[in-house]
Amino acid sequence: MIEVHTGDITKLAVDAIVNAANSTLLGGGGVDGAIHRAAGPELRKYNETLGGCPTGEARISPGFRLPARHVISTVGPVWHGGDRGEEALLERCYRSSFELALANGIRSIAFPAISTGVYGFPKDRAAAIAVKVMCEYAPRFERVIACCFSPEDAARYERELARRCPDRAAG
Repeated sequence: MIEVHTGDITKLAVDAIVNAANSTLLGGGGVDGAIHRAAGPELRKYNETLGGCPTGEARISPGFRLPARHVISTVGPVWHGGDRGEEALLERCYRSSFELALANGIRSIAFPAISTGVYGFPKDRAAAIAVKVMCEYAPRFERVIACCFSPEDAARYERELARRCPDRAAG
């Protein structure tokens, strides 16, 4: 099942939320900062032991003070016009996150719109990539959530879902 949710990803009670992190994994702005604030200082302390994360890969940590049991941090690409492999790297973020979730027995997972904030990835392209990968992996999960910041972003995901996986069971 794939759901589109508009709201605060830090409030979702799922097995894992995905963090659009920077390569240090030590917190930043946007969704990364919100997740670190909600999880508490333990998340940063734990992530200090992970040694960072390259673009396109993912790392897992406990959720600490979050309702989610885990945080899967992935580092999305900065948009440079599309000629530096940005689309392939963003797709790797989603695939790496899903594979890490499967390896850790996670059955419900929520994603933000990775790389669409200060990293400048075009929102329509990012949604198309996210939904493509979500549709591939959704049958292996109980719940897959695209957690959107705005109603406009949610509408973008709904359009992509209708186009790419019209038979999804969602609400």
